[in-house]
Amino acid sequence: MRYERDPERIRRVLGEKVQFIQGDMAVTYGALLAGVSFFGGYPITPASEVAEGAARLMPRVKGTFIQMEDEIGSIGAVIGAAWAGAKAMTATSGPGFSLMMENYGYAIMTETPCVIANVQRTGPSTGQPTLGAQGDMMQARWGSHGDMTAIALAPSTVQESLDMAIDAFNLSEKYRHPVCLMTDGEVGHLREKVVIPDEDEMELIDRVPATVPKEEFLPFTNSQTRDSKVPDFPTFGSGYRTYVTGLTHNKKGFPATDKQKDHEELIRRIISKIEDDREALTDLEEIQLDDAEIALVTYGASARPSETAVQIAREKGIKVGMLRMRITWPFPIKQVNELSKKVNKIIVPEMNLGQMVHPITEYAAKDCEIVLAPKVGGEMHLPVELVEILEANL
Repeated sequence: MRYERDPERIRRVLGEKVQFIQGDMAVTYGALLAGVSFFGGYPITPASEVAEGAARLMPRVKGTFIQMEDEIGSIGAVIGAAWAGAKAMTATSGPGFSLMMENYGYAIMTETPCVIANVQRTGPSTGQPTLGAQGDMMQARWGSHGDMTAIALAPSTVQESLDMAIDAFNLSEKYRHPVCLMTDGEVGHLREKVVIPDEDEMELIDRVPATVPKEEFLPFTNSQTRDSKVPDFPTFGSGYRTYVTGLTHNKKGFPATDKQKDHEELIRRIISKIEDDREALTDLEEIQLDDAEIALVTYGASARPSETAVQIAREKGIKVGMLRMRITWPFPIKQVNELSKKVNKIIVPEMNLGQMVHPITEYAAKDCEIVLAPKVGGEMHLPVELVEILEANL
């Protein structure tokens, strides 16, 4: 039996409209609101609460939860469920995300819509299992081999963890592409007030099914029913015979590993269907940038102390503003470049030793100095630390 999203049942299961919950649980709530019907995962701190919430709630909305033997099996099950028609997701942290990289690339190559929530922790290897970090940001973009692109969102609050989980599913379905929700141990284990949106406050996107005659259908080419580079989706069981492979394949889905033209056409389309929409996918928050001479460019948990630091520094007479990236990939090239032409210096606070600072440096104007403000070891920046960095860079 196909899963049918039941808004009234979901709202009853989620409970009160206003709640005080963890960021991890907010991810689960957002996924349920978006219509997730399959969760395949494996417990790993600090992401386990996402799976625990799904295990408790999904059976109550007639969805499916399965704990696999490891993260490799988890993402494999998610991909299979997506092709069977489910909105599907998994949740993990650094070591598990690393194990998922091969199938992450497979999902990109086969244009499989799914969501991966990565509650980042410190690393490499086992690192500090329960402590937050932002060490996987480049992995989301470059972790799989070959030519690829990525869609990645970075919530800074518990409310955004819920809202962006919905956004992640919408983008995944719209572009037939895996989407990474790059939260972290700080936001994931933080408890804050959330307001659960009503049904009429949400816009949900579903994949476009295949409707052309079966003998004419091409599963891996531009849509045959609308103006889009995103193919229509031939869900298993709908009568369309579709060959799904990670090998280079032609428009019919059949392997074409020795065909240079087929490979280039396939990969360029998979990348351009997202890169062409870079401006539409750009999602930024600007704070006091109108007269700023120096700017903090930040994302995720690091945006929280950064915003307070801007307020303190302004009280000291420092003309500083903040640009926060809600979507980190595709990278907001135009906006970062324009900002770099208005300010003298950009400071990049990150809970790592430098990741998003690299594309910021690449796309900033050459006469704008880029300063990394790193912090590792499972602790966030303190606002006073960032103010000291600002004062040192006047």
